[in-house]
Amino acid sequence: MSATLQAPAPVRRLVLMRRIRLFAAATITYNVIEAVVALWAGGVADSSALIGFGLDSVVEVASAAALSWQFSAKDPERREHLTLRIIAISFFALAAFVTIDVLRSLTGGGEAQHSTPGIIIAALSLAIMPVLSWAQRRAGRELGSKTAVADSKQTLLCTYLSAVLLVGLVLNSTLGWWWADAGAALVIAAIAVREGINAWRGDVCCTVPGAGTESHGTETDDCCAPAEQGKTTHIQLLAAPAAKTEANGDACCAGCQSDTDRAHPRTLTRRED
Repeated sequence: MSATLQAPAPVRRLVLMRRIRLFAAATITYNVIEAVVALWAGGVADSSALIGFGLDSVVEVASAAALSWQFSAKDPERREHLTLRIIAISFFALAAFVTIDVLRSLTGGGEAQHSTPGIIIAALSLAIMPVLSWAQRRAGRELGSKTAVADSKQTLLCTYLSAVLLVGLVLNSTLGWWWADAGAALVIAAIAVREGINAWRGDVCCTVPGAGTESHGTETDDCCAPAEQGKTTHIQLLAAPAAKTEANGDACCAGCQSDTDRAHPRTLTRRED
């Protein structure tokens, strides 16, 4: 069984790398603000959920900073392994923070008070983070960057935490149910552990679609499927179009070379035994 994946053209790769750096910068900026507001509001309202949410924002800043560091290099692939490890550790730390927060709540860590700033920051995160995660994941999948996809998953996990936090704060404010978010938070912690393990192993599901193409409908991740015995993967590296030049001997040769490249694209074959 074989599959053919087209790597993005060099110009497209530069565009995608720039986008990922911008997404990482946006994530860092927003999460710094989110952390400050959540930790302050949590201290005022004695809300362990808000404090845990603020600590989660700190973890996300570390992950986004690692991604930004990777893509600041001329050859980001050389830093991918270390960046994946940093992201994985960030996932584990996030899970630990959430679990500690839940245990503190369940063992009577103090009744949280109503927090309007906490509700506002949770609602803002619930609106912003899904969009940021989707855009970063899309760019990472097209580029074939495992670290960008892993970081986008952590951003998406922040969306789930925001939803849990918002529901918990609202229920606590309206009905006095301080324990409402404990069960869901434990599920989120389990998801964080799973994603951390996947990032540590480098199994974060990213594909390399054709350069300049758009995928419609449901997206699929071939690399997420278990490796099959004897499966061979072919990656086509398509030559960039020849530049238009004046009619001379060099232009003729360039045209011949372009025709050759189009007729016989270079193919990298990877066999998975």
